[in-house]
Amino acid sequence: MKAGTIVEYKQDRAVFPVPERAEFTAGQQAARSPELHQERAVQTRRQILESAAILFDQNGYAGTSVKDVADHVGMTKGAVYFHYPSKEALTVAVVQAHYDRWPRLLEAVQAEGLGPMDTLVELLDRTAMTFRDDAVVQGGARLMMEQPLVEGSLPQPYVGWVDLIELLLTQAMDAGELREGVSPTAAAHTLVAAFFGTQHISARLDLRVDLVKRWEEARDLLSYALRA
Repeated sequence: MKAGTIVEYKQDRAVFPVPERAEFTAGQQAARSPELHQERAVQTRRQILESAAILFDQNGYAGTSVKDVADHVGMTKGAVYFHYPSKEALTVAVVQAHYDRWPRLLEAVQAEGLGPMDTLVELLDRTAMTFRDDAVVQGGARLMMEQPLVEGSLPQPYVGWVDLIELLLTQAMDAGELREGVSPTAAAHTLVAAFFGTQHISARLDLRVDLVKRWEEARDLLSYALRA
């Protein structure tokens, strides 16, 4: 498997495993007191994470400070540091939470029992809605584009999506659903470029309000070229 790939193969079904957690030194690790296992602490961590994601999406990594996050969530910097001991740790947590969305989404789509081509379409349609509606996904996406931390701290973007879509297109070819002469590899790269390009343009120009509509337009054109 290529370095950074986030797709594994299991019984001909693609799985999105959670990317490996970045390793922090002892001085960077979050406190692990019993309080962190309490429901209130879990809710607080979620609020901090969502606030950080919103600010990262709006202002980028460089334009967001721990104080900004603390002010946004309505607590002190010390309280934020108790749960996330550094800005870098908070960044990694947002990106990890971004990737945590995809295994559940893929499993939900696969549970529909659709053919490979319809599975692919449904997956990308739901992914577009997730990008439109989910602040954590939005914040993680901007951080992945910026790659603000040292190499290896964050997963390599896009390669897992390429592998997943190539697998689905290969299954579609085997099922006679892919237009003759279409390369699953080339089509996968094109679909990923089209989807994430559409996502990025919609984010920049319309705050993703029109993302689902713009993706549906691109999807219909691409489906016409790909389906047998």
